[in-house]
Amino acid sequence: MMGERIRAMKWWDIPQVHDIEVECFPDDSWSIDQFWRELAGSTREYLVAVDEDHAVVGYAGVFVLAPDSDLQTVAVRPDRRGRRIGRELLDACVQVAKRRDATSMMLEVRSTNEDAIGMYEGLGFHAIATRSRYYPDGGDAVIMRLRPLEVSP
Repeated sequence: MMGERIRAMKWWDIPQVHDIEVECFPDDSWSIDQFWRELAGSTREYLVAVDEDHAVVGYAGVFVLAPDSDLQTVAVRPDRRGRRIGRELLDACVQVAKRRDATSMMLEVRSTNEDAIGMYEGLGFHAIATRSRYYPDGGDAVIMRLRPLEVSP
C-alpha cells in the first residue's frame, strides 16, 4: 500500500463506503441501512483503508462465529486498484478471524471476476464449489475456502 492504512470502520465512514459499493457493485450493491446493520452486528467486523487525507479508498467485512468465518465483502475504489489495498484488507480480515478463534474462512466471488479469484488463490484460498445463479442478475458464485487461516506471502 502506498500511504493507506487499515482501521476499524466507523459509522461516519458509511457514506464513503456506500459510494464505493455502488461504484464497484452497481447491480447488487448494499444499501446504507445494510451497512448500518452489518456494522452493529457483534459477529461482524468491518475495516476501511484510508489514504493520507483520511478518505476511504477500500473496505472489507468479516463474519466470525468460531470456528467458522466468512468474508462478507471487500472492495477498493477503481482508481486505487493494483496497490495491494484489497490484499491488505483481506489479510486484516483473516487476522480478525484468527483473533476471534476461527480456523477457516469462506467467501463467495462472482465466477467472472478473474482478478478477485486470482487474488484469493494467491492468498491460499481454494475453490470448493459453485453456487449457480447466486447473484440477482443470475451470475454464478465460486465458493472459496482458506484453511488453516494463514495468508500466503
